[in-house]
Amino acid sequence: MIVNRIFLLCTVLVLLISPVAQAKNNPSKTDKLSSNEPIEIVADRMDAYNEKKLVIFSGNAVATQGDKELKADQLLLYYKKEPGKKDKIGDKAMEGTGDLEKIEAKGNVIVTQKEKIATGEEAVYFQDSGQIVMTGNATLRDGKNIIKGDKVTVFVNEDRGIVEADQKKRVKAIIYPQEKQEGKKSN
Repeated sequence: MIVNRIFLLCTVLVLLISPVAQAKNNPSKTDKLSSNEPIEIVADRMDAYNEKKLVIFSGNAVATQGDKELKADQLLLYYKKEPGKKDKIGDKAMEGTGDLEKIEAKGNVIVTQKEKIATGEEAVYFQDSGQIVMTGNATLRDGKNIIKGDKVTVFVNEDRGIVEADQKKRVKAIIYPQEKQEGKKSN
């Protein structure tokens, strides 16, 4: 029983630390989500499935890195399988965890960074493409400014995004131009 707990703890630590270590070891990569700051994840429960390369945090899951925070009912971290890579724990050879593939946030998703807030029912971050796709009554807020749609795609590495609505609805934006002008005056 104790051996299983130690194995689970080691697996979780490897899964959580590998993306941060790779960001440190690959400084030429310009991924704006990469940071040397640690990622802290708290939740009511954590389940790790080594064979599926999946870690699930459920129940009030909150991931924090610097000034960025992701809240959801459930966070699912998927890792790529690296063929041929083996980690040795004790006398057993275990397959390696690999690189982060994607993170899924499900249920009451809230992403915040300073005054910017994005909400929706689900969000998926794709590590390789640097895209975040939020669905389910997706709303973006920056101060008083609000943009609503059914699907929001943010291209993190390109500083751009797309807001889409289904065929029966339209994208809605409420923008307060005076905020931009007030910000310029104070600079």
